[in-house]
Amino acid sequence: MKLNKNFSLLLVGQSLANIGDVLYIVSIISTIFVLTGSATAASFVPFTITSSMFVSSLLTPLLIGKVNLKWLLAGSQLGKTCLIILLGLMLFGISASNYFLLFVIIGLIALLDGCANPIRLTLIPHYVKSEELLHANGVAETVTQLIQTVMWFVGSLFLIIMSSQQIIWVVGGLFAIASILLCFLRNVKQAPVETQGKLEQIKEGWKTLWKTPVLRKIALINSLETTAGAVWIAAILYVFVSEALQVGEKWWGFINGAFFLGLIIGSVYCVKYSSTLEKKLGTVILVGSLFGFIITVLFSMTSNPYIALLLSLCVGLFGQIKNIPQQTVIQSSVPKANLSTVYTSLSAIGTGVFGISSLIMGILADLMGVRTVFIISGLLLAVISIIIFKNKHLFVRNIIE
Repeated sequence: MKLNKNFSLLLVGQSLANIGDVLYIVSIISTIFVLTGSATAASFVPFTITSSMFVSSLLTPLLIGKVNLKWLLAGSQLGKTCLIILLGLMLFGISASNYFLLFVIIGLIALLDGCANPIRLTLIPHYVKSEELLHANGVAETVTQLIQTVMWFVGSLFLIIMSSQQIIWVVGGLFAIASILLCFLRNVKQAPVETQGKLEQIKEGWKTLWKTPVLRKIALINSLETTAGAVWIAAILYVFVSEALQVGEKWWGFINGAFFLGLIIGSVYCVKYSSTLEKKLGTVILVGSLFGFIITVLFSMTSNPYIALLLSLCVGLFGQIKNIPQQTVIQSSVPKANLSTVYTSLSAIGTGVFGISSLIMGILADLMGVRTVFIISGLLLAVISIIIFKNKHLFVRNIIE
């Protein structure tokens, strides 16, 4: 596949934005921890981001159809640039008595992110041919996971050589360049939106999910998968490393890194063999889910950190081999005009379920032991495998314009 200009602009623009996002979160968590000395206060950063993105996913359909998708994406990035500049200025006078103001800015940035993410996924089918979707999704995921893996490490190094405020200015520069690049994207044609009430606009994506059999199954699968994936949050994984594996905290970083490396390998595999995988999407999605279940259960039982490291890599690998083809199924199952509202609905499900399930899994880990929650995670993945097996005929690439 030859990357066309628009897909390349989208990829580079979003990559710069993603790099900035990681640096900004590292910087802001460090700032809040230094100001308060409280890990609880710092942990409210991801909570604030998740909550705001959930709200954004619910409200974004009100803008779709009224604002061109390209300008909605570029505008949200420009808004993030302005907010980052404001955040940089605020750091001049921030203290332990008013640090809560930072959460207002964090929430606003996450609101714009919650709008941008579904739009980015919606634009990919507009910029690549139908038969190149799996390859394009694989390339986008490979780049995204590389950035996530590398930048969390690099972000920590930035804190050694720069102040949090200086990092924020770097982020502002990255966001500004990303905004400019996204402005050069080709406009996409959108069907005119019928006049309807605000509630009807919000419900549009949910109706499409419910009326489309494969999307209805994917919504259920995503809910179960998000619940199962909650065991991999930093807090629970840290407890597993210290209590189940009984090794030092450096292994927490190793196992986390192995998971992200698995995601990258899975993305690269999907890119390299996209034409082969394209012919049997349902089978690939089933295999990825089935291996995810088996490996997660094995992970819950191991006491050897080296085996845990390998299993963590495999969880990421097979998770990505399932998720990229599944993304292609979503993008080809409804007309392009409906994709943005479908993605905002799926995003709302993902963020909402993740917030609740993270809390539940944390409580269960305390009550029943950390190994038990990984077994529960594996069993949820087994249920997903059964759902996919029974509905494998639905998981195909359709050609809908």
